[in-house]
Amino acid sequence: MSARPHALAWAAVLTLAFAPYAASGVSRALLAQVPQPPAPQGQQPPLPSFRAGIDIVSLTVTATDPEGRYVTGLDAGDFLVFEDGAQQDIQYFNRSNLPVALSLLLDTSASMDEKIRTAQEAAVGFARRLRPQDVGELIDFDSRATVAQGFTSDPAALETAIRKTTAGGSTSLYNAIYIALSELKKVKARTQEDVRRQAIVVLSDGEDTSSLVSYDQVLDLAKRSETAIYTIGLRAKDQAQGKGFKEAEFVLRSLAQETGGRAFFPDKIEELAGVYSQISEELASQYMVGYVSKNPRRDGAWRRLAVRVDRPGITARTKQGYFGPSRQGTEK
Repeated sequence: MSARPHALAWAAVLTLAFAPYAASGVSRALLAQVPQPPAPQGQQPPLPSFRAGIDIVSLTVTATDPEGRYVTGLDAGDFLVFEDGAQQDIQYFNRSNLPVALSLLLDTSASMDEKIRTAQEAAVGFARRLRPQDVGELIDFDSRATVAQGFTSDPAALETAIRKTTAGGSTSLYNAIYIALSELKKVKARTQEDVRRQAIVVLSDGEDTSSLVSYDQVLDLAKRSETAIYTIGLRAKDQAQGKGFKEAEFVLRSLAQETGGRAFFPDKIEELAGVYSQISEELASQYMVGYVSKNPRRDGAWRRLAVRVDRPGITARTKQGYFGPSRQGTEK
């Protein structure tokens, strides 16, 4: 092969590695992970070039065994990815523990008054698990949703913000999640070290009562994001059968399911620290998988996803789907 075709072939590979993550702001950093081919003797390595029109779908995948334990050490060949039932070819795979941009949401409504101290301690313990390369923010919500601490890599700053929260007012759960998703969209990667998975961990003890945005608006924004949502619903025994909590449980379950996260419903506030520990362990055990869709249509339609692991007894979890590209190259 001559030097010119070799360079063009590699440019195509770089294009596949670059395009997938443009929406989430991690494209250039992931590009740096793609190994450059050796240049012909006496020549400089070819400069990367890109072309428009190629979109890679990026997935964060969690693998578990029959006992629910997280499975690490799998290879790209162990995963099967399907879009609308059609198997796809994996183009990008990473099993390293990439940093996380985490939005921590804490319900501080009046109903949390007797539980707020225990909730704070559990949230502080979770914040302390963040590594130096991770960033986190705190949003507390009652009648209003407030960014109490912007994104920081300093656990002490998060701890201070958590301990300053007080209980009172109604519950604006949807507002808080909407703000968190919007804040995470601003997190951009400028270098390889800036590449981060995105996650929201939200704790609430009841249904939304005062948001300005609707559940449907929040769900739509979540499905268009690259963010996994982990939900924790605190329920008292006398509350579990009530209509209000059943509605809240549906909301928390569906947001987690659609985005590849997980929903937890501890019966006792004392179980909260263990729940946060499980979420932290999951975030440290995930894979990133990317593929170029075989569907050429640019209609902005919803595409259903499924990921399987080609090993007995191991199951995979990821977001349930995504909106395909539109003719204008933007989301619908």
